[in-house]
Amino acid sequence: MVTPEVAFDFLGQEDARVLSTPHLVALLEMTARNTIQPLLDEGEGSVGTEVNIRHFAAAPMGVSVVFRAQVTNVEGRRVRFSIEAHDETEKLAEGTHERFVISIDRFRSRLAAKKGS
Repeated sequence: MVTPEVAFDFLGQEDARVLSTPHLVALLEMTARNTIQPLLDEGEGSVGTEVNIRHFAAAPMGVSVVFRAQVTNVEGRRVRFSIEAHDETEKLAEGTHERFVISIDRFRSRLAAKKGS
């Protein structure tokens, strides 16, 4: 559902608020993440490494949006997706997304080392 939290008011008019592109991208990315998360081993997660979308149409406040992600290729720990978003009447966006499967502990250690340097 397009709510004020994910809508952008770029025209200064309340009735022109729409799902923002940054939120659209984030929701597509989370959909891809959630698609593979149940298949990962304990202690593993995934991080986004690439997003390529075309945003075709606006989704106004109050409209429901469906996000889809389909795995198209797996190479080692690299997973590629076809992603898309639809509202109740049309396709809003489509594209590709890539995620990389990581060890959460190793990732946290690398972050801690980076903060310490």
